[in-house]
This record gives sequence, C-alpha cells and structure tokens, in this order.
Amino acid sequence: MTDEPQNSWEEPEDEEELLPLYLRPQELPPGARTYGTLSWNRRTRCWVVQGDPSVTEMCKRLFPGTSGSRRGEARFTGHRRMVAELCWLMLRFPLQVRMRDLPQWEKAVDEARRYAIRQETALRMPPRTEPPEGVFSGKLMEFQKEGLAFLLNHDRCLLADEMGLGKTVQTLACLATDRLFPALIIPPPHLTRNWREECLRFLRLNGQPPRVHLVTGLKPYALPEADIYIMHYLLLRGWKEALEALPVRCVVFDEVQELRHSGTEKYSAASLLAEHCERVYGLSGTPIYNRGGEIWNVINILDYHFLGDWESFTREWCYGYGNAIVAKPDLLGDYLRREGMMLRRTKEQVLIELPPKRRLVQELDWNDRIYARLMEQMIPKLKRWQGDEALTPGEKAILAEEISQRARQATGVAKAPYVCQFVRALLDGGEKVLLFAHHHEVMDLYKEELKAYHPGFITGRETGAAKERAVSRFMEGGTDLLCISLRAASGLNLQRASCVVFGELDWSPAVHSQAEDRAHRIGQKDSLLCYYLVAPAGSDAVMQEALGLKVSQFVSLMGDRPVSQEETEAGAHFARQHVERILQQMEIN
Repeated sequence: MTDEPQNSWEEPEDEEELLPLYLRPQELPPGARTYGTLSWNRRTRCWVVQGDPSVTEMCKRLFPGTSGSRRGEARFTGHRRMVAELCWLMLRFPLQVRMRDLPQWEKAVDEARRYAIRQETALRMPPRTEPPEGVFSGKLMEFQKEGLAFLLNHDRCLLADEMGLGKTVQTLACLATDRLFPALIIPPPHLTRNWREECLRFLRLNGQPPRVHLVTGLKPYALPEADIYIMHYLLLRGWKEALEALPVRCVVFDEVQELRHSGTEKYSAASLLAEHCERVYGLSGTPIYNRGGEIWNVINILDYHFLGDWESFTREWCYGYGNAIVAKPDLLGDYLRREGMMLRRTKEQVLIELPPKRRLVQELDWNDRIYARLMEQMIPKLKRWQGDEALTPGEKAILAEEISQRARQATGVAKAPYVCQFVRALLDGGEKVLLFAHHHEVMDLYKEELKAYHPGFITGRETGAAKERAVSRFMEGGTDLLCISLRAASGLNLQRASCVVFGELDWSPAVHSQAEDRAHRIGQKDSLLCYYLVAPAGSDAVMQEALGLKVSQFVSLMGDRPVSQEETEAGAHFARQHVERILQQMEIN
C-alpha cells in the first residue's frame, strides 16, 4: 500500500513518449528500397505482404499469427497488435502500401498507437481506483478496486474472477466511472431481472436511478430511450440485423462462456455487436469448459483476432491444425493476463478481504403462468377464508396456513427451472453446492433438471441408510450437489460445500442460519457463499419482507440458534398476511 492518492497520476505532456520507437511516425526517404507491397484483404480482414520470399519467410518465422501457404506471401490478421508488429518489421524491410489501401493503413496504425498508449498508461496508473460518489452507491473491497482499474484501462477484456467475487458490481462501477451510457448488458435468461435490480441498486444518474429497459421478444422494435438495455442471449439471433444500429457505447457479456461455440446465429450476432461498440467486456468465472480452444471463440468476440486466426492459434497454442486442446494452458493464461486481456482472482487469493459468510439475494426470472395456473385451484379456499363468518379463529388460521403453503409451493415450482440454471453455473464453475428447498414437488423438479450432476437428496423421504449414503457421497467427492429439505438439515456436517443455495425460503431466519451452518463449520476454510434466489412476485416478495432480506438487518437476524416459540407464532402471523396479499394480487371479491 502507498500513501499516495490512489487515483493520482501525472499524464505525460506528449503522448508520443508512451509509444515504442517502432510506432512513432516514420518517413521513408526518397528513393529508399522497398521489399514488397502491403495490401488489405477486405474479405478475410487481413493485411497481405507480397514480395521477396526471404522477407515473407521471415514474417512466418517471427510472427506465429501470420499465415499464407503461397510462396512470397504472408498474411497478418488485422488486429491492432499485429499492425504494430508490421510497423516494427517495416523499419527493417520497408513495404509499399498500395494506394487504394493507404487510408485503411493510416487508420490501422492510428488504432495501434492508441492501443499501445492505453497499454502503457495502464502499466503506469495506480493499481486501484475509487468509483465516483453520487454515481455509484456501492462500497468496493480493495481487490474490487483493482478490478475497476483494470476495466477502466482496457477497453476490450475479460474479467474472470471466481464466482462470488463481485464481477457485477465491478462492472457497474466501471460504467459509472466512465459514464458508459447507454450500455447493453447481455446475461443468461435467468439473470436478466437480477441485473436490472443491481443496476437500480448501485447506479445513480443525475441523482435518479438509471432508466433500465428489458428487451423482450425475438422481433426487433423501436427501443425507448434508456441508460441501460438488458437483452438475454436467446434474443440475439432475432435482433441480429438490428444490433449494429443500437445506440450503445458499451456491451457487457455476462457469463460469456455462452459464446464458446462459434458457428451459431447467437455467436454471429454477438460478434457483429461487439465490432461496433466502443467498449466490450466479458464476465465469467468459467470462460473455458471441456476444451481449452474454446477460449479462442470467447476472446474473438471481445477483441477480434487478438489470438490470431483459428489456424494459427491451433498451430501454435494447441496440438496442431484444428485441434482445440491447448498444449500449455498456464502459458496461455499468463499471456492473456500479461497482455491485459484477462484478469482473474480466486477466492483463495483474496480470502483475507472476504467475510466468513457472504449472503447474496439474487432475483431470478420465473414462470408466472405456471404460478397462476397452480393458484387457480385455491380460489374457492381463498373465498371461504375471506367470507365464511362461521369459521372459528383456529379454523381460519389452519386454512390460512394451507393457502400460504400452496402459494409457496407454486412459487417454488414456477422458479425451479431458473434455480436449476443458476445451480448449473455454480457446478460448472467447480463449486460444491448445498441446494435447499421445502416442498417435495420442487425437489422432484430439481431431481429431473439436475440429473446430469448425479445429485444426492435428503428430503425426509429417504431411509436413514440412504441419508447416510447421500452425505458420504457428497463429502467423499462422489457428487458436488446435495439437495436438502430446509427443515431436515439439523445435525449434518457438510463442510466440503463452498456454496449454499436457497431455492425456496422459510419464514424463520433461524432455519436459514441452521442450513448455512451445515457448511460453515470447523473444517470450512473458505469464505462461504450463501445465495438466496427469489422470484419477483408470488410468495417470495412477502417472505423477503418478513426475513428482512432487502435491508441491512438481514445479517443480524441470521443468528445461529434454534427456532423459538415466538418465531413459530410469527410464522402464523406472516401466513395470515400472506393470504391477504394473495387476495389483493388475485383481486378476489
């Protein structure tokens, strides 16, 4: 740490001082010998050197990113880094730029110079940046300030922090600091609502929350004026032809591993969009899955041909032409970090800054039609609860509990597919997950949706031996997912877990605390992530208020203690309130 202000840096009087010698303006002396020509191939978007075979052969030896099987020809991808390499080569072997391509060459050299200046500036800037007050309302940890500085200093890059380290908040801090509005955020479908809530929570423009528009449907329409647009990946193909005209300065691809496969309409649309944006950021804790070569597709979206073309990438980084298995992944990772393309921190690296438990409330999408269909069956009971004066207080309380339970079940069912999408992302990122729910019907949906991960189950329906087998299988690494009923967690010791996920909620804070502490026990050395996945409506809205999930008191409520009699009585009170809210929502008279 230094005593100097974190954002202080004296910019050089002349930007040329930041340029390497080979990128500074050069003039070819009259009559100087040239060794060939340089031209631009618009179809392949490559610079083509044609001339003396000794020169083109040297190009192929010196620059792995070059290609060209013809004698006397070498092709350089049009990336600004490769343009800089060409400028270096031309100091020794001057080339004659074809007259028709001279404007394109001058533009390319200018971009290469601006890129070099930005890279050198990033090296000289302080490692941490504070977001501006008034525009960003969050509080960043020190490693998140480093992430913000990285994003501000690199216009096309990948933030690859492990899940739970705050990639979303770092990105929003970047949008706020550089006023990168309008911005377009592209998340998976189940995270669109959460992004909207986070934008409204952390950003302030002219003292007001930002205007956020959720793009809907595959058919393009005239978008309203907004500061932030949110469009999930499944819509990209429908909007492909309209993306170039969108009035956005910055695009953020959340969970950018969604673009690890090229050749799809989704990938093509994302590529077109990224090409026309000033800033392009990718976020992912798991940018590579089965094959290391998938990183080429991801990086190609962020910064076209940063890793050269596919042929040269597989030749130099993988096991041969067209092979997608990276020979030395560590070297490739080091290269991406060194060149300012990727920043990745793991929980282990920043553990000293993290609290023992981190609780995150994440709003997911849900299927409101399924919820409405399931709740239709309760209309007669709702009418009876509201209008039957013959009901005793005890009978009315029992009926209220039944209606409330059915609404909670309907909410759990309606959001179950989106909960499973979220859990898949955790598991694919290497997390060990405890997934809690309440209703058997919801657990059955989890079992079907997540069967590829061979989960274990403790739901109260298993024998004692089956319960022990499920615990042993999770603790010994036979599965990374254990699904547990909220009120069946007592006595379990599951410290292998790195994440606790609540797919359903309980009225009692102590129930959640007990569930969390199945993982947060002696032997748990990591910072435990506890995700509370909530639907935008249904029973979750009422239960969030009851639990204090929207306010800071949530942490103090979550004490490690048994459920008290007062809390049991409070649950009955909340059930009555819940029924009253349902009546309002369904407009039953």
